[in-house]
Amino acid sequence: MRLLATAPLLAVAAQAQTESRAVQTVTLDELSVEAVGGSKPPAVGQPQTSLRVGGLPPVSTPTPIDKPVGEVVTSVGREGVIDKRAATSIADVLVNSPGVTVRQNYGPRDFLISIRGSNARSNGGSRNIVALEDGFPVTQADGFSRFDYVDPRAYSRIDVFRGPQSTYFGNYATGGALNFITRRGAEINGAEYGIDAGSFGYLNNYATVGGVNGPFEYSLFTSDTRGNGFIGHNSFNTQTVNFLGTFAPTTDDRFTLKVINNELFSNLPERSSLNQFHINPFQRGCASAAAAAPGCTTVNLLTNGRFGATVPVTADEGSFSRGDRRTIIGGRWEHDFDAFTTWRTSLVFDDRYINQPFYALGYRGDFAGFNVLTDLTRRGDLFGLPATAYLAFDYNTLDSKQLTYNRLPYIGPRFGGLVGDLSYIQSNLGGRARIELQLNERWIAVAGVSAESTTIDGRNTTYSYTAASTIPAPANVNRDFLNVAPEASLLYRANEAWQFRGRVATGYGTPPGERLFVTPAGLPGNNTQLKTQENLGFDLGADWSPLPGVRFNLTGFYEFFRNELVTQSPGAGLLSYAFNAPASEHRGVEFGADWAFAPGWRAVAAYTFDDQFYTQYTEQLSAGSLTRRFDRAGRRIPGVPANELLVRVGYEQTTGTFAGLGGYVETVFQDDFFIDNANQLKMPGYAVVNLNLHYATDLAGYAKRVNVFFEVRNLFDKTYVGSAQNLANSISASTGLLNGAGVLANATGSIFAGAPRNFIGGMKLSF
Repeated sequence: MRLLATAPLLAVAAQAQTESRAVQTVTLDELSVEAVGGSKPPAVGQPQTSLRVGGLPPVSTPTPIDKPVGEVVTSVGREGVIDKRAATSIADVLVNSPGVTVRQNYGPRDFLISIRGSNARSNGGSRNIVALEDGFPVTQADGFSRFDYVDPRAYSRIDVFRGPQSTYFGNYATGGALNFITRRGAEINGAEYGIDAGSFGYLNNYATVGGVNGPFEYSLFTSDTRGNGFIGHNSFNTQTVNFLGTFAPTTDDRFTLKVINNELFSNLPERSSLNQFHINPFQRGCASAAAAAPGCTTVNLLTNGRFGATVPVTADEGSFSRGDRRTIIGGRWEHDFDAFTTWRTSLVFDDRYINQPFYALGYRGDFAGFNVLTDLTRRGDLFGLPATAYLAFDYNTLDSKQLTYNRLPYIGPRFGGLVGDLSYIQSNLGGRARIELQLNERWIAVAGVSAESTTIDGRNTTYSYTAASTIPAPANVNRDFLNVAPEASLLYRANEAWQFRGRVATGYGTPPGERLFVTPAGLPGNNTQLKTQENLGFDLGADWSPLPGVRFNLTGFYEFFRNELVTQSPGAGLLSYAFNAPASEHRGVEFGADWAFAPGWRAVAAYTFDDQFYTQYTEQLSAGSLTRRFDRAGRRIPGVPANELLVRVGYEQTTGTFAGLGGYVETVFQDDFFIDNANQLKMPGYAVVNLNLHYATDLAGYAKRVNVFFEVRNLFDKTYVGSAQNLANSISASTGLLNGAGVLANATGSIFAGAPRNFIGGMKLSF
């Protein structure tokens, strides 16, 4: 398999000519808003030159990741999404892409991002997707991504890769991938300062500096964001630094430095039950359990932190919070051997430190990771046809160390007895090969394959307590996995307006190391029976651009999962655990539209239909001395709404006295969805309307330009479920019968309310 995958690359290298024909590309991007300041990559088979353009440093030779051919990709840019509006989190941006679901997690900018429902039921972080920033990986070796560090105002665009992507990105790209692109220094060309302020004490001060100085190009973004939160006990502050610098000493060499640092402190409210949400969605009047208002959520903490009696506490009494840090430092060297061949090598250090005294258990840990990637891109001719070949090898590893404690009630965020000492190393070593072949002026064929080995080696010692002793219980894990993922796609450009595409691809995701140490009871232990998750996906789609300013795209997908890794919470205060569902199917439709239907007017839409269900899965439930098994075949997979829609209609005045004045109204709709495997309890759907007004104009003084905006979010003050974790079904200890929806509706640990009506305004000055 490896020899077959490498053969096309060797053929391209052997047959590539010194001078290659410049062939016009037949690729038509999906719905996108292009970034300003970047250069357009060459067509398939067209040589990449190293000449300077407009005095800028040479632009990197694009890899297939930078300009994907045959993929289902949406590029979401700044116009109307980040600029001139309240882009407070990544959720405000990614909701503009079909196929994406975003839900609030534990912190102001901590969101669970799901592509085609792949991660909608995760509890602790974003899984089943791989994230990069400016080509540097920001997903750690265990597949964990967290987006506390993401302030949308730092970015030029975000590329959303939909469907299985292991051929591109390796392990854990079973659902898709994200590539965050920061603004280039040439685009900024000076300095910017902005301030956003709004309801519930929200305040964001941010600044950007960027420019070009000879062979140097740089951009630096910093922000300080604070707020009280709209739920009780939810105040926060977070600081972010994001730097990208490029040095081009020659026309053939480029050195890039990437630095991200984020400091976060956030108080955390408790997740409610559905019944508590209906009574008290924003957890008002919940300072103390003894005098709590109706609907307040409490968590039982051990009085002595080790064993015995418990006491119910509210989030205030438990001082539930997060105090985390994330530091990412990456370096890359790119070298052009000639006008057609580029070699790149990058090294990334990624350290994630956590201090999380929240709920019944608290955590402290450090997760230090390294990633090394080397790749070769070759543009030339293969059998007389323009081709681009790509070969990559990478190694990434994560050294995880985490301590888990019981929580103590009252007097600050105190830790009780140590209940878990987890230490493991997870490493992935793999290679990827890909070839894009332009068959003629209308057809492009793409084929690729990846192979990767994963090793997880670690130990977890759990501790239980009695009045007389402390009892340790060690569990050791040593697991190896080997996975292979092929992919093929075909594009047909019928004419200037129409493009059709078909794709078949595979993805794999080994069990993350930490999931091997959490039992289905939600406690530290051994869970080594888990298998690799696999996904075989089929895409068929069309893109239509009949006129300038009119773009539509439609994609149908059908994906077959085997041993799907599903994350579920067994209840409030317990750890989330993973299990394999033997077989399930995910199918749906994605639609995007961008239509300038009249002078100054523009409509944007992003719609997803996602139908997911188990085809083979038997769940075992126990209570008391009874155990029962339930066939879940045909049941909908929990956490996945069937329908999601964003529609935005806006107007921009481009001429006259009021040039630069504009506004829009948008609606974000999400269908209801089940949160349990038995499909007994549904979370209600919602539709939220946002209204925006903005104005931008050039200035004649020291400042070059000013942008101001004002936005009303959730205009009609809809009370809705903004985030809901899945709940475990249960049986009666006396009869063995499945407990009904009423039991689940009283189960805490699931719901965060969405934001009520709120107001936010801002101003940005460019110098």
